[in-house]
Amino acid sequence: MVDATAADAACGHSGLAAPDFSALGFGVQDPTDIAAVTELLGRTPKGSFEVLLRSEDGTPMVIGNLPLLEDGTPMPTRYWLVDKKLNRRIGQLEATGGVRHAEEAVDASVLAAAHATYAAERDALIPESWMGPRPFGGVGGTRRGVKCLHTHYAWFLVGGEDPVGAWVAEQLELDSTRTPQQVVGAVQSTASPKKPSPKENGENE
Repeated sequence: MVDATAADAACGHSGLAAPDFSALGFGVQDPTDIAAVTELLGRTPKGSFEVLLRSEDGTPMVIGNLPLLEDGTPMPTRYWLVDKKLNRRIGQLEATGGVRHAEEAVDASVLAAAHATYAAERDALIPESWMGPRPFGGVGGTRRGVKCLHTHYAWFLVGGEDPVGAWVAEQLELDSTRTPQQVVGAVQSTASPKKPSPKENGENE
């Protein structure tokens, strides 16, 4: 999600302008992508993002957020699942105790390692000169355990070694096969459409 969540807000507001991320390839974004993500989120994005995974028709499925919003507020959640149908299905999984079941199913040490990797990849995007507050925690802004299945699955879809994301794919019988051609990668939101990783993208209501 591009808007700050409760966990994001807990990181603090710096009151400083975010550093210039243009050197990392974040420049003027495609208005079409901004409009699409706005519609998917139901709100206007507060920060810059990159589209990392698209459906066959080019609609954003997973976006990558910068670690800081434009006003300097930390953004712990690097990868966000914006696909409405997948979000709905995962929400239903969470409603039946999915978060607790996932914590019980995955190895705690493997999950801790995933959190550390996620945090390191996100924090590496912050310039050393930045003196304001920084995001904390790993996947979804949590330091341990599982907070949100959506954020774990988003990272898993774009190549993250996330045991919870893999567990979600198994529970929903989604295709866990990922290839470089299916993931846009760290590029501008003007990237050409790519095929989605999930085999099934229908509603389950």
